[in-house]
Amino acid sequence: MKLYHGSNAEVATPKLLQSVRALDFGRAFYLTSDFDQASRWAKTSVLRRGEGQAIVSVYEFDEVASSRLRALNFSGPDSAWLKYVSRNRNCMTDVTDYDIVSGPVANDNTMPVLNLYFKGAYSEDEALRRLLPQRLRDQFALKTDAALACLKFIEGIAV
Repeated sequence: MKLYHGSNAEVATPKLLQSVRALDFGRAFYLTSDFDQASRWAKTSVLRRGEGQAIVSVYEFDEVASSRLRALNFSGPDSAWLKYVSRNRNCMTDVTDYDIVSGPVANDNTMPVLNLYFKGAYSEDEALRRLLPQRLRDQFALKTDAALACLKFIEGIAV
């Protein structure tokens, strides 16, 4: 399967770096199966960092090798996903029991709903009801070196 990573530089050798931002699935190397989403991430990265060039790094992901790893997959925005994202976004925990976590990405359109849920203004049911109509793209968080070993760099594409 092809996966994409958007950044302000080509990433031929992915590494687990400490993030200064609280992310959906915690500390990880993030990818998506959606090239357009990776392209948006790349452009956002350039704006946020104020340097570099928007590049989408393309990888082949070895699904056979990854099947031997500990994985957590959220098939959609459900209660378990909402709680997991909430814990990570609020820096309450960085669950490292998994090598790979995949599922919907909380994007700019979903963050107002999630923020109101985090503040207690929306119940879990109300937050999920508001998230379901949104077209949430996917994300793959590779959380360990064993997961990163499943990636083979193909190319970097300027966007």
